[in-house]
Amino acid sequence: MPDLPTPQDATEAALFSECWDAVLSYADLCTSGSLTANQLATEAFALGMREARAAGSAPVRGAGRRAPRLPMIPLLLTAVRTTAAEWEASSLGHKLDPDLRLWLNSDNAVRYTGPPLQRPVALRGLRDMQEADASLLWLAEVEALPLPAVARRLGLDPAAAVQELDQVRGLFRDRCHRAHLDTPMDAQCRSYARLLDAVTRSPAADTPQDMSRHLATCVRCAEAAACLRLHGGGLPAALAGGVIGWGGLAYLERRRRAAEVRLGAGGPANAADPETGDPKEGAGRTRVLRNSLLATAVLLSVLALGVSMMPFGGSGDDSAAAQDDRQPVSDPSLSLPSADPLPSASAATAPTSPSETRTATRPDRGNPDPEPQGSSSSAPGATPSAHASSAAPGCHVEYDLDSQWSDGFQATVTVTTTKALSDWRVSWSYRDGQQVGQMWDASVSQNGSRVTATAADYNKSVAAGGTLSFGFLGSWSGKNSAPYAFTLNGGGCRRG
Repeated sequence: MPDLPTPQDATEAALFSECWDAVLSYADLCTSGSLTANQLATEAFALGMREARAAGSAPVRGAGRRAPRLPMIPLLLTAVRTTAAEWEASSLGHKLDPDLRLWLNSDNAVRYTGPPLQRPVALRGLRDMQEADASLLWLAEVEALPLPAVARRLGLDPAAAVQELDQVRGLFRDRCHRAHLDTPMDAQCRSYARLLDAVTRSPAADTPQDMSRHLATCVRCAEAAACLRLHGGGLPAALAGGVIGWGGLAYLERRRRAAEVRLGAGGPANAADPETGDPKEGAGRTRVLRNSLLATAVLLSVLALGVSMMPFGGSGDDSAAAQDDRQPVSDPSLSLPSADPLPSASAATAPTSPSETRTATRPDRGNPDPEPQGSSSSAPGATPSAHASSAAPGCHVEYDLDSQWSDGFQATVTVTTTKALSDWRVSWSYRDGQQVGQMWDASVSQNGSRVTATAADYNKSVAAGGTLSFGFLGSWSGKNSAPYAFTLNGGGCRRG
């Protein structure tokens, strides 16, 4: 007589039905093909279920509460990451995405498995919540499920789901604030910790300039700011990146698209990519960042979120109003990464070189710059900064498309100069009408297609052979080709 299914079997079958798609989606990002993705997802699901059973049988702590654990889907997603690390340590590392392999062997990966107080604030905050509350937050914010569907899954009253979610967001913020205060930090970070709590509570709160500069350079405080700042639509990105780590934003975009398809808002799952004509399955395989601040996908949004809370102002050298962010600048018309406009799974990547971005869409793939990159392309009417060198030194520039979503993108420009600079101004042109809305470590002005970034007060001086770097958010429509005609202080600057 065959064995009858046990209640545990039925429960795990239901969990498989609810969670498998999410696990496979992340496993697909981590690997080089669909068969390998299924293998990784299967092993990870088994590992996650073992961890869930072990947590369920763990001794009860004080007040009848069991040891905290992540809700089921993020638990399984971290199991994918753990399994990938085991593959990398064995003979199966070649089956993983090359950028994931680099990440797994970096200090960024250690943060997710090292000492608990050193782990990302979002991971600690979510784990410290009651599992039902954490599940509501994750399903609504990261999986992008409609609230009525989330309420049905969790057995909540649909009519009260909106209020319940608002309360859970507040609980998450409180847990993250406590986790940040518990984090070992230096004296400077400690001096800003309570002020950070105050300035993130309201969109109208002013952020001091010194804190703005600190958030531009301190990863941990920027992560905390992203979790504490509930307004602005950045919570899904802070959650996904802080809990998953590598590929968090690309996963978030995939889940958003999957939710759209379920609701009938998206096209067929295998529809061709509008830019390349390739099927989404092939085009959607994300290659995540090599930039050290963005190597974990959470930092793609964290720094943007830190930027969005900074004060407005600045100066530029073009006729357009220059704005400063991080010395910060903000453009209200530009949508920040959120549950809707997040980096697309076909584009959230970093370039291997300035002339060849490793985004899946790569809108300018194989097309060299149609114009030479020389001084003849400098902005009309642009004049050198009063403190800039009169002659441009030899230089080369790297343009990294860090991430891209449906109507926006984030990029980093790095310039290496052969001569010392007492001030600098970097300009370039766009082909497709892109608009730069926010910039950090420089102030920005734009005149038509020509963009100019001017040094901030604290990074004007660059030693001979040194580099200068700044990042920004931009908007695009239709196509997002790489820029051309870079200049430094009015003189040509070669790519590469």
